[in-house]
Amino acid sequence: MKADKYLIHEGKKVDIRVLPTDSKEDKVNKEEIIAKYEANKRDLAVLQDKFYADAREGLIVVIQALDASGKDSCIKYVFSGINPQGVKVHYYKAPTADELAHDYLWRIHQNIPRRGEIAVFNRSHYEDLVTVQAEEIWKNYHMADRILNDTKKKFFAKRYEQVNNFEEYLYENSYRMVKIFLHVSKEEQTGQLLERIELPEKNWKFRADDLKVRDKYDAYLKCFNEVINKTSTKNNPWYVLPGDQRWYTRYLITEILLDALKSCKPEYPELPPEEAEKLPECRKALEEAMAEYESEKKEKKQEEPKKKSKKKSKK
Repeated sequence: MKADKYLIHEGKKVDIRVLPTDSKEDKVNKEEIIAKYEANKRDLAVLQDKFYADAREGLIVVIQALDASGKDSCIKYVFSGINPQGVKVHYYKAPTADELAHDYLWRIHQNIPRRGEIAVFNRSHYEDLVTVQAEEIWKNYHMADRILNDTKKKFFAKRYEQVNNFEEYLYENSYRMVKIFLHVSKEEQTGQLLERIELPEKNWKFRADDLKVRDKYDAYLKCFNEVINKTSTKNNPWYVLPGDQRWYTRYLITEILLDALKSCKPEYPELPPEEAEKLPECRKALEEAMAEYESEKKEKKQEEPKKKSKKKSKK
């Protein structure tokens, strides 16, 4: 699987800042990749149908990135061929007052899917490790002094441990989680922000504050680098995907999803023996009903010419 190249292995420190943001290193053919992407989407639809019926495991897909990195469009296109009944997308904005009054994982836990379903997190609990850290938001939390008196390093070291424990808890309760970081270059991010200004249909996405975040590109990437290295585990790994060419990013995401669903080994459930024994009898009843419908259709067809001829004779 090509996406394995972008897997961050537990305990193996990687500087994501030097990882590729495009497909040049992989020397791929765009037309071939798009064809594979479409084939992967068809395979995903089949696997997801089994996964939904099997309902023994749940899958959580975390999508994180810097602003204007294509999170929304990736979710829109990658999941477009999957039965929406089995997929729910959750978009995490800045926490509300009610959410801030609870622990930071409270709003996440409420959106853990039923087993058999896929939950897609557009942003996630990782905002409480990255944005809160990069913007120094944690200093203004309404929390006890015993928490806020910790050094920044100690405060977030505890959060890394809490998140790892939370995700391992989910794994031990029959959930899998794949975490994807869309790695875009500063140039690509600038181009996408400019496009939001130039295209009227994208104006609604733009905020002047986006430029402030763009100015902190290096600081945010440095923060993501530490967070990803601290929280990529064997059971809940991170993938840092090149994000500059969206056709390639989407293909890699389908590869990751296929691998995750195959790992669950979903199968259509078998009927209980007592229900299976009733199948021949039920089949016979339904076949007889179908035969009656066909007989009624034939009778109606035979009657139609007679009714038409009567109408003509009256004229």
